[in-house]
Order: sequence, then C-alpha cells, then structure tokens
Amino acid sequence: MKVVVQIVEKVYQEAHIHLPDGLTENAIRQHIVGLYNSGEITPDLNIFQVDFESISATIVQQPQEVA
Repeated sequence: MKVVVQIVEKVYQEAHIHLPDGLTENAIRQHIVGLYNSGEITPDLNIFQVDFESISATIVQQPQEVA
C-alpha cells in the first residue's frame, strides 16, 4: 500500500542583526525588509520554533496486475 502523507507546520525563525542607531520605526522596517529581500539575512536565520498545524494521509490506489 502506498500512502501520501502531508504535514503542515509553522516555522518560526530568528536572526540577530545589527542596525544603525537613530533609525525611525519606519526606517527599521524598511532596513529589515531590504535585508530579507536581498537574501542578506537568510544565512543568519535559525529555526527558533516549529508548531505542528496538521497531518493528513491519502491512500494511493495502485493498479492491480493482470496475470
């Protein structure tokens, strides 16, 4: 029997970055989004927490061989 199992999880990642002093809240957001969009922050992201959302299984019908 072949079964396809799907697992849905929420993954929380955490990165510690340094920002210039004196930025406004909006500038901090823009800076962080810019780092993320450019891929610069990706290597620093570590899995912080994984929450299980759901699991499902589907039995796959396999054709029977004719002798």
